[in-house]
Order: sequence, then structure tokens, then C-alpha cells
Amino acid sequence: MVEQTPPLPSSICDFAMWEPVLRLLRAYDTERHAGRPIRGAGHMGKNGWSLPLRGPVSPACQRVVDRVRRALERAGVDEIAFTAEIWPTGRATLRLVERGPAVEAAFGSPDLGVLVLVEGALPEPWRRLPDPSPDARPAPSADLELLERTLRERLPEAVGATEEEIADVEAHLGVTLSEELKLLYRMAPAHWEDWRDAFGVVSCELFTLDDLYTGDVTSRSPRWEFAATESAVTRPDATVQSLAGSPGWIVIGCRGEGEWLAVDLTPGPRGHLGQVILIHHEQSIGAELLADSLTDLALDQLREEQPDPSTDRLPVAAVVGTRNLQAVQDAAHPALEVLSISECDGAPFSLTPLIGLPRLRTLTARPGTLTDPLETIELTELEFLELGPQEWRVLLDRGAVPRTLSAAAITPHDDEDSLSIVAIANELLALWNRPRIIQAVLEGDLGPAAQR
Repeated sequence: MVEQTPPLPSSICDFAMWEPVLRLLRAYDTERHAGRPIRGAGHMGKNGWSLPLRGPVSPACQRVVDRVRRALERAGVDEIAFTAEIWPTGRATLRLVERGPAVEAAFGSPDLGVLVLVEGALPEPWRRLPDPSPDARPAPSADLELLERTLRERLPEAVGATEEEIADVEAHLGVTLSEELKLLYRMAPAHWEDWRDAFGVVSCELFTLDDLYTGDVTSRSPRWEFAATESAVTRPDATVQSLAGSPGWIVIGCRGEGEWLAVDLTPGPRGHLGQVILIHHEQSIGAELLADSLTDLALDQLREEQPDPSTDRLPVAAVVGTRNLQAVQDAAHPALEVLSISECDGAPFSLTPLIGLPRLRTLTARPGTLTDPLETIELTELEFLELGPQEWRVLLDRGAVPRTLSAAAITPHDDEDSLSIVAIANELLALWNRPRIIQAVLEGDLGPAAQR
């Protein structure tokens, strides 16, 4: 039996196509309990796959996965998420979900993910521009003569870029390069065929002039799943602005996997114009000061890594609940932007202390932790809201979903039926006239499992 609204391609809704996957799930289950079904979840698609399997993937398993992925490709389906339930008798139910373009899939999880209610919307930290720094000056260590001598010794035969080529790159990037950076590319080889001699000349794999780019917000993934709870606050004593990216971060090279060096033209309050920063791929906000100047970088006079002052994110971001703040009023502060309410040992929490806060943009609350979900309508600056299905049901039934939202998420109970989650998600998407999630339910029989 197949139930689907609207329909997925018929080839994808063929139980026989998925039967080998279900048999894999049953074969890999090592904790069977008499009378209880095996449950599993995963996804298949052009960008990868996941199955709840233990141990190494066998060639037979890989063949099954490849067969399904090829079938999805032929049907023009980018990705299918699924949950499966297999009873000891062999009866099996498979629920298929095609999230569609309005859903940001949960990273490394079978959960539904984030509903992007406003097409192209970015979390607030990704919309934040650098504060102007008109008084910023190069560091005292920025020494053009010393830098030129050092580079000349290391690259005696190099033919560097012309003033016209440097001006063209400045026009392309939309910034004026620092004097040190211009000097570096006047001295470094201008063409790829000569570039091997420049490897490591300034403690990194240096890019050619034409490969320079700005480390703006597009260079870091703005996934709502993580970015909605990020905070980007530049402290008065910061050398580097706390940003997702800046048009003034000119990426000049890399050092190791996922570490990018940039010349910073928009430094923090205590920074220097043209300082060198390290942008880590594992971090979404900010960068590490590596050297006060390109001269220091060339001479290996690097800054010692400083402790990250952003680890204590109060009062901008706070967590209320077990082992954290014990009351919502403890987190209420005019600077509060992000509030997470975790599991609570006692009574659920009222949101009343948050009403009127001018910057509160993100609220995540575990199922059952709110006294009255309708209080969310009083939080007039919310752009991201994550609630349990029952809380969303209250808001939908009362027509009280905050219309300031750009994105939303549903946190299910452990035993929540995936179809009910999809139904709530589609109601939310309909309010913003966004593409709905497509779902299907397949049922079949695998026959009894072989005895062990």
C-alpha cells in the first residue's frame, strides 16, 4: 500500500527497490528483542548517504546503496530521507520524505532539519557588516624596506605583478590593498608557471595575485541549524572583529587543511590595519590573530594564540534549564540575542521576562519546557524559533505563529511519528507559501528473519 500527497515518482515508491535496504537494516541489527520492531533512519542522495549500520561497510552493502542512488538519479530526485520499522514477522513500513528546496537538511542526522520560511534568508550574524575602523593604522612592525629585503633574498629571480595588475585586482575585490600586500605581489612571481618558488615564502602556501578573494560571509556556511544560535559580538579589547566574514578579509593563502590566511583591512578596536589573521574552517565566527603585519609573518614573528573571550557568551546568548541558568529571568538582558531552553527538572518556564527585549532573535525550547507557547507571539524580534510539535500545534491552531520568522525547526519527541512532524512542517511552509515536503508510506513483507 502506498499513501502519498503529492506523489513521488512511481519508481521511487516501489517497495521492491527499497527491500534490499530494509534487509540490510535487519541484518546489521545486533540487539533484537523478541516482539519488538527494528527501527532505523537514514538518507540517500547524490551528495551522500547514511544508514544506521555498525562496523565497516561491506561490498555487498555498497552495491545496495549504489543501486538505490542510481535509481534516485534516474528519477531526478536529489535526496530521500527515510525511517523504517521492521517487525519480527517481516512486516515492514518505510516512510520516505523528499524535503524539497525549502528545507535545510539536518547535518549528519535523520531529523527533518530547518524550514527556511523566507527564501534566501540569512541568520543575523551573516548579515552583520564590519564596524568601520577609520582610525586603524598599520602595526609598528610593518616595515616596507625590511619586507622588501627579505622577499628579495628569498625570491631573487621573481618577476612580480605590475601596478596595473594590482589595480585590476583591487577593482575586482572592491578594496584598496595594504601597502605591505601590494609590495608582496610586486615581489612574488606573477604567473603560475613560476609559482613553485614562492611556496612557503611567508609561512603559508601563498596564492597568486589573481587567486586572492575576500573572506566574506559567503565563504562560511550560513546553515540555520548552527548559525541561528551563533553570537557575533566584538569586545572593546578585540584585535579581530567577531564576524562570520568581512569584505576586508583578503585571503592570501592557506596553512594546512581548512586554515586560511588573510590580511585584515577591517581590524577590531585593538587591531592593526593589514594584520594577518587565521580563518579556521571549524569556526563560524571570528578569526585568530596570527601576526601584527606581513613583515612579522615573513620573519616568523607570530602572535601567541590568545584564549577566546567569547566562550562566556552571556549576556548575548544563554541557556536555561538543567545544569545551566535556573530561570528565564536570569537570562533576560537588553543585549540577549539567543536563548535556549533545555530540559527542565521542575515546572516549565514562562517567557514573560523576555517580552520587550530589543535584540532577542532566536529561541529554541525543548518539548514541554514552556508554560504557554502563545507567549512567543510577544517576542517581536524573533527570526528563528524551534519548538516541539505540540507547541507548534498550539500556535498553528490559534493562528499565532510569529510572522517575523525567517526560519523554524521542529524538535520531535523520541517516539514522535515522522508523518505528524511533516504535516506540521507543511502547515508552517504553507503560511509563507513555500514549497511543501513530499512524503510517501510504503508497506511490504520481508518474510521472517533467519534464526541466529
